[in-house]
Amino acid sequence: MTYQILDGQVIIIEFTSRQRLIIDLVKKNQPITSSQLAERLNVSRAAIRPDLSVLTMSGVLEAKPKMGYFYKSSAIFDVIKSIKVKDIKSQPVIVSEDTTVYDTIIRLFLEDTGTIYVENNGFLSGVVSRKDFIKIAVGNTEVKKLPVGMIMSRMPKIIFTTDEESVLEAAEKIILQEIDSIPVVEVIKGTDGKQELKVTGKVSKTTLTKLLYELGTGMRVLNENG
Repeated sequence: MTYQILDGQVIIIEFTSRQRLIIDLVKKNQPITSSQLAERLNVSRAAIRPDLSVLTMSGVLEAKPKMGYFYKSSAIFDVIKSIKVKDIKSQPVIVSEDTTVYDTIIRLFLEDTGTIYVENNGFLSGVVSRKDFIKIAVGNTEVKKLPVGMIMSRMPKIIFTTDEESVLEAAEKIILQEIDSIPVVEVIKGTDGKQELKVTGKVSKTTLTKLLYELGTGMRVLNENG
């Protein structure tokens, strides 16, 4: 067995008995050629070609020209390094700057989120969190009239990530900034040369915790089944 990320989910891949045997042979004899593997298994090279394709495509084995096959570690750290933000990002909650604080609070609770992203003309302009709402509520401000744009944290102070960044990079930003989530953005260059940020998702502590749980569960299954 091994596991991969597909559409944000950890997928367990079940190997056949021959594929597991090939993995064991490569581990003990690497580098080893396909001819040598076929001889050890008492089959033809053509017979194990599909097995080798599956094992290399799944990242368990690595084929090096003129050398043979090597076993690639499936340690959880290596897996996490390969996961991109686009693989795990979730749906963001977005409002416009002129939305009232009251209506934004309603969205916060209806969507069960800790952070709401604010846009101006379709691009990221600010972020507002539960802490911001608590501060404004304590001040007894008229939240039904005040626009959320008046209390949000504005660009360029907002920390963000992109689809192609690794999960480790996104997690580091969340930890260092001591925030609950960061927006995932697409960087768009306007006609005036200015860069604008289009929100396409978010990565939160909850997202990362779910990923850690799924990877841990996958690793446990691997260990239990050899």
